[in-house]
Amino acid sequence: MSEKNRDGMRSARERLKQQREQDRTREKRRRVLVVSAAVVGVLGLAAVVGVIAAAGGGKESSDKAGPVVPPAGALGGDKPAIPQGRPDAPSTLAVWEDFRCPACAQFESVMRASVHQLVASGALKAEYHLATLIDANLGGSGSLRAANAAACAQDAGKFTAYHDVLYTNQPPETNDAYAKNAKLIELAAKVPGLDTPAFRSCVEEGAHDAWVKKSQEAFKKSDFNGTPTVMLNGQSIFPQKGGEQISPENLKKWVAEANKGKKPGTASPAAGSPGR
Repeated sequence: MSEKNRDGMRSARERLKQQREQDRTREKRRRVLVVSAAVVGVLGLAAVVGVIAAAGGGKESSDKAGPVVPPAGALGGDKPAIPQGRPDAPSTLAVWEDFRCPACAQFESVMRASVHQLVASGALKAEYHLATLIDANLGGSGSLRAANAAACAQDAGKFTAYHDVLYTNQPPETNDAYAKNAKLIELAAKVPGLDTPAFRSCVEEGAHDAWVKKSQEAFKKSDFNGTPTVMLNGQSIFPQKGGEQISPENLKKWVAEANKGKKPGTASPAAGSPGR
């Protein structure tokens, strides 16, 4: 092969390499999906690792949502949250989530029973921070509408049950079905006693929209990369803690280690908590 042909092939390879790099950069700017297969429990279920927002990705609504009205019992401060469990439980699980986020639904599918068990036992209290990341990245309003509806369920003391219904019935990420209040009200029928005139009015009026947007602003100001972000006593545990992958068994072990020498919580659990 002549030197000229070799140079031509090298140039072609360099151009191809540059094109691939440009394609990757464009895709990253749009948004990045990071998926990590974590073997969970003896069933070998996979935990899907969160949706990461590209810098400046998406355009959030600039609509004014009115005054900030927290749902009943919500935690205030610079990181608003809906608490579940006994307030004096020795450990805290903080979950930043988006009801349109498929990775959040996968996390819930794998970890839900263990989280409920730990919360009901008083070993753990949970704090749910609601984000609207998918609305920002893909457009639509399903993240906001679903989060508002979940906050309305908190007012009724049925947050956990409705939270779980939203994830078990989650539409595909690109299908903004939760943007329709009628769909959210329809799903409320799956939670005994939730579908009331007060709940319907809360959903239709977007009573907690401004509070949800405040929570999303807190998410944007944080150092978190995406949803779900899961913290045990302030330490990230999703998709792993140290060199161990998250799993129902590992979560129970980590909580037991953190709670060594401490008594379970005994105070009255928050409204809508597992076991209440």
